[in-house]
Amino acid sequence: MIYVDADACPVKAEAERVATRHALRLFIVSNGGIRPSPNPLVETVIVPDGPDVADIWIAERAGTGDVVVTGDIPLAARCVAAGARVIRHNGESLHARNIGQVLATRDLMADLRAADPFRQGGGAAFTKADRARFLDGLEREVRAAKADAAAKAAPKAGNE
Repeated sequence: MIYVDADACPVKAEAERVATRHALRLFIVSNGGIRPSPNPLVETVIVPDGPDVADIWIAERAGTGDVVVTGDIPLAARCVAAGARVIRHNGESLHARNIGQVLATRDLMADLRAADPFRQGGGAAFTKADRARFLDGLEREVRAAKADAAAKAAPKAGNE
């Protein structure tokens, strides 16, 4: 399955295209304001208002064989710990080897912004190149997640 943290997600349509190509269920999770897709593989999940409710919903379900699309680093860390594949909107894959560094950088930047109110700035604009990197990255992560699920389902050698 693919789970999309849909609040402020610029790549929902791309995730739906990849999910449809692979015949995977896609969960678009938000606290509202999302138009449901007519695609039978896509389920729009509206969670109650509240801090991190969508993140909690995704983190409780994502695991080995699943892909999570999110820009939320703490959610990504929880999903990686559960065995899920995680990809950011710009195509960057998050995994056990890099999630610690990404979390530390996020925390450092939050501290810098808190210390200097003039250092608020927004991120760079989302480009066609970002969208293309996301599509390529999601395709790779879906294939890897399928391999993860197959490996988990395969009987252990010598236990037959």
